[in-house]
Amino acid sequence: MRAFTIAVLAATLLASACIDDAADKPTGSAEGAAAASADVTTDSANFTSIQWIDSIRNMGSIREGQKLEVTFRFKNIGSKPLVIQSATPSCGCTVPEKPEKPVMPGEESMIKAVFDSQGRQGTNHKTINVVANTKGTTNHSLEFNVEVVGEKEGPKATSGSPSQF
Repeated sequence: MRAFTIAVLAATLLASACIDDAADKPTGSAEGAAAASADVTTDSANFTSIQWIDSIRNMGSIREGQKLEVTFRFKNIGSKPLVIQSATPSCGCTVPEKPEKPVMPGEESMIKAVFDSQGRQGTNHKTINVVANTKGTTNHSLEFNVEVVGEKEGPKATSGSPSQF
């Protein structure tokens, strides 16, 4: 009997933990905004078209220890607002920054990324995976290549712009 009572109590607690409390959250909350953004990237009625001006970048050579800023430009060529839901790097040495507001039709914007070259000598090929409310596919891949040379050898950055951090 005791085991039965514990099982019923556990089931009740589990069921009550799964109740959707979205109705209790104000629409201006961070949770509400995240849910609205997720709806835009899954509802095909809100899909638009994107044109990548820069999706692959060759950044040349930099010295180890430099931080390199890379930008990927794009344009909303559709008729609905373009929402970049996420920009996820392939590793922790790259930190992307996506637009927080929707990009209106006809407007251009960019995704910025900072690559930390410390401990990354040699050829580096980095990828940023972007999820957006776009027709055809919601997943996009941005790439950049950079050669990291020792601190005392080689040239300074030959292209791109090292960050001034």
